[in-house]
Amino acid sequence: MSAEWHGGAAAVVTLGFDVDAETPVLARGGRYASHASTMSHQAYGPDVGLPRILGLLDEMEVPATFFVPGRVAEQRPGLAASIVERGHEVAHHSYAHRPATSMTPEEERADFVRGLEVFGDQGIEITGHRAALWEASWLTTELVAEYGLRYDSSLMGDDRPYRVGAAAGEIVELPVHWSLDDWEQYAYLPEPDVGSVIESPRKVLELWRTELDGMRHYRCLFNLCVHPFLSGRPGRAMALRQFIEYARECGDVSFARCRDVAEAALADPGVEARPHRPPRVDPDVYPD
Repeated sequence: MSAEWHGGAAAVVTLGFDVDAETPVLARGGRYASHASTMSHQAYGPDVGLPRILGLLDEMEVPATFFVPGRVAEQRPGLAASIVERGHEVAHHSYAHRPATSMTPEEERADFVRGLEVFGDQGIEITGHRAALWEASWLTTELVAEYGLRYDSSLMGDDRPYRVGAAAGEIVELPVHWSLDDWEQYAYLPEPDVGSVIESPRKVLELWRTELDGMRHYRCLFNLCVHPFLSGRPGRAMALRQFIEYARECGDVSFARCRDVAEAALADPGVEARPHRPPRVDPDVYPD
């Protein structure tokens, strides 16, 4: 059966912005709160980069999805609502930006629920989730389904949406990849080590354009992940603008919020279902 989730477009672009602010650094250790320069580097995201990106999206008239840790929304009341008011989507991005793989199942559940509660208190509808650092556990999918969300965007098993089964029901996975993450291109701090290479925006633009061309050929989901504290900087914001312009000029590319792609995929019987279970490990071959 032919899939139709793409609505006839050669490729669908979802612009995803992870509004992490200080949380990825503080998740490495609360001691970094005393590092004034590092905290200002992270605060640049919601304070400067986010308004710049929202203005760019207004000018280009394209929708986007903003993955926000509950802690960021809690400490900056009105931030999530200001995104929704512009016609964009806010999605769940953990509470404290602690990787699920670093927590016990009880800790992951508590973090997941705490994040949802923040958005519930603020009246923000949440239908999707992205694990911190894309480090989902095997429990993560179960939590997404259990709490009634429609999609996750943390796994890398395809370059098109696919269905994932869980005890509480089926969700859609909107897969990601490191090549479409600006963190791998721009992130740098002396401490903690979050990356050590600062690429030219021209090189990044070339990478993303080339990947989009390939995805147009194979009819894929171009699920871009960018961070306001990185891509909100002037030259990088201009590269993002140029990428959007290029995608439009192609004439066969559509833009959508993640929730809209997920709903189309759930309604499409041609979207493939994938098994979601850990591999069997022989401890004699692969000891811990």
